[in-house]
Amino acid sequence: MTLIIHTYILGPLENNTYLLAEPESGQAVVIDPSFGIAEVAQTLRQNGWTLAGIWFTHAHYDHIAGTQELVDTFGESLPMALHPADLRLWQHHGGANMFGMRLDIKAQPNMELAHGQLLRLGGAEIQVRHTPGHTPGHVVFYAREINTVFCGDLIFQDGVGRTDLPGGSELALVQSIREQIFTLPDETQLLSGHGPETTVRDEKLNNPYIR
Repeated sequence: MTLIIHTYILGPLENNTYLLAEPESGQAVVIDPSFGIAEVAQTLRQNGWTLAGIWFTHAHYDHIAGTQELVDTFGESLPMALHPADLRLWQHHGGANMFGMRLDIKAQPNMELAHGQLLRLGGAEIQVRHTPGHTPGHVVFYAREINTVFCGDLIFQDGVGRTDLPGGSELALVQSIREQIFTLPDETQLLSGHGPETTVRDEKLNNPYIR
């Protein structure tokens, strides 16, 4: 069994939207759909994969902007997974208004994420880890079989997520990184919501925000 990752850099904030596929079953999920997901839909069709759900690391507008387009394309019955602590943020359009953006998403999350939960994608299991700090309901998705974490805006290469927005906490964010990221094997690949990939080892050694 193999998991395949496609990365798309989308929208004005250059978000990393991820398509995670398990070809043996033909199932795939979209993680953090940002603005303009036509290319993602095209990849699904070209490979004959079934979109099995949408997983959100958190509900900031740039990480949910492509949701309605996916729902309109693939159907309203799509599982849409969000931690309940970020539902209020979702209902406030991901904070888009604070940045002069307008976001109109009619679809609502219909699957609650919880710390330690195991999500299935074909024969693969992906673990949910609750990592508050950037937002109260921020989570990461840990695919142990491919040594990869989808980090959202928790941690970046030589950086961390901002904590000055409503619901943010620097103390909680640093604790989340230390307990949920730095406890993973050093070779674990970190795929962030923005910017290049990195590893647990590199961030332990070089990240100036976690000391």
